[in-house]
Amino acid sequence: MTRNFLSRVFATAALVVAGSGIANASDYADRVFLGDHIITMDAANDTANAVAIRGDKIIFVGDKSDTKALIGKQTEVIELGDNALIPGLIDAHGHFTMVARQVDLLNVSSPPVGPVEEIDDIVELLKAFIKEKGIAKGEWVMAYGYDDSLLKENRHPTREDLDKASKDNPIYIRHVSGHLGVANSAALAAVGITADSPNPAGGVIRRLAGGSEPNGVLEEAATMPFMMQYFKTQSTDPNAFADMVAKAITYCASFGLTTIQDGASMLADVKALQGFAEQGMIQADIAMFPHISMVPKGIEPQSLYQTEYQKGVRVAGIKFALDGSPQGRTAWLTQPYTHLPHGVTDKEYKAYSTVDAAEYKAQAKAVLLAGMPIIVHSNGDAAIDLMLDSVEEAFAGQEIPDHRSVIIHAQLMRQDQLDRAKRLKVIPSFYSAHPFFWGDWHRLSFGDERAFGISPTGSALRKGITFTVHNDSPVVPPDMMRLLWVTVNRETRSGFVLGPDERISPLEALRAMTINAAYQYFEEDKKGSLTVGKQADLVILGADPITVDPGTIKDIPVLETIAHGQTIFKM
Repeated sequence: MTRNFLSRVFATAALVVAGSGIANASDYADRVFLGDHIITMDAANDTANAVAIRGDKIIFVGDKSDTKALIGKQTEVIELGDNALIPGLIDAHGHFTMVARQVDLLNVSSPPVGPVEEIDDIVELLKAFIKEKGIAKGEWVMAYGYDDSLLKENRHPTREDLDKASKDNPIYIRHVSGHLGVANSAALAAVGITADSPNPAGGVIRRLAGGSEPNGVLEEAATMPFMMQYFKTQSTDPNAFADMVAKAITYCASFGLTTIQDGASMLADVKALQGFAEQGMIQADIAMFPHISMVPKGIEPQSLYQTEYQKGVRVAGIKFALDGSPQGRTAWLTQPYTHLPHGVTDKEYKAYSTVDAAEYKAQAKAVLLAGMPIIVHSNGDAAIDLMLDSVEEAFAGQEIPDHRSVIIHAQLMRQDQLDRAKRLKVIPSFYSAHPFFWGDWHRLSFGDERAFGISPTGSALRKGITFTVHNDSPVVPPDMMRLLWVTVNRETRSGFVLGPDERISPLEALRAMTINAAYQYFEEDKKGSLTVGKQADLVILGADPITVDPGTIKDIPVLETIAHGQTIFKM
């Protein structure tokens, strides 16, 4: 059935289209999608084979036979064939401005994200980068993504390794987790870290064996001087940052994202994105969560809160972080690690909190009681206990409101913590990419009993808990089909199934990226499903993720991404 044929036959018809809200034939759609693989994520209308949009709204979802009155001469009719139509995908947690700033940085990740297999590869890439970019002596060199768990040496690079790349340039390379990093001798000197420097609160400066001289590896708070330099070197030119933001939106859209999160915003970036929005530069929706440490004294965090997007951006809550990363072995646990980080000899090592508990609870309480959501980085079960304690204490003596605060990552969440989160109306957002990227490593770090429960989506589903899943970009790319594949299959790099009971169906995994994620943002009335009246955020996929072989989900291409009714990516 072609567009011309339908236009000729039905252009003058005056039909009431059931369920569409369209009363006459003059109200034509901009686009009509027809096909047998339309996944609405709307339980009240899950058999639709047609969707129509006009402007930035969905105006019809139902049977293709009822679309005739919507099709005019200017209507684009898309026959999907074997392709699938799904709601726009929602980033439940990521770091958009970090993604933007990495666009032009050196990638020292291991496959499949980058080319690095051993430490010498990092050294050679740094040398080539310095030469290719013509970086002058004394200028900083930044790289991202190294992963000690995947390097042939199974260790972090050190200052001595990076000194082989250059002794004239300060070099800092960020660990894949973002929670650790390595500096060369020039970088350590540039920020004043010496053998006499104490460990900062919530961080560790690793030392050479048998002494106090820094070996170049920094954990958690000890990375902050280098991260501030990282932000400084990447933020000096507003036009350059605008270009990075534009590239990053297209990059995220290439994976089907129509709502993107900036999960630890600096206030300078909040202002920059708001300025770009005023200029009409923001094509998708970006939800910003300023990190509490980035909010200057004298500014009430809750004063930043916005319930509605302003031309594509809004401040949607406040971010806290309570511990480190499981792949970096800095996630804060209640029971010891079964395999210790390099250089650690304490068999009772459980890592540590990165905050003062009393200060965090007071800050979280003030924000929660002001009606502003919080998202709280909590990987280890000790950190998750602290997060849940803060919510329970904030609302003590009253009925728990619909606050929808989020445990970010929730990697080592225990069964009793799932029950408690449900009672406290807390949403776990699981870092479900982990079983593939670091599942084999987690078996060493935690033993099988705990590793099998990493990102317990199956348990959460059985308990009736609303949850979401995420990539935590740029830690891993914002590849939503790979995230869907990992959540469904839980295969590690070695092909081992990490926790078979925690697997969920493709439909439930897709729900965690669409309607559940919209719910997490208090946006379920506007997004997350193909429903009449909702925002016209849609994605065309090259195959139906619900019906294909689950092992092939990661190979499904994103053909087109539509946000607010406009195509923002097309293959």
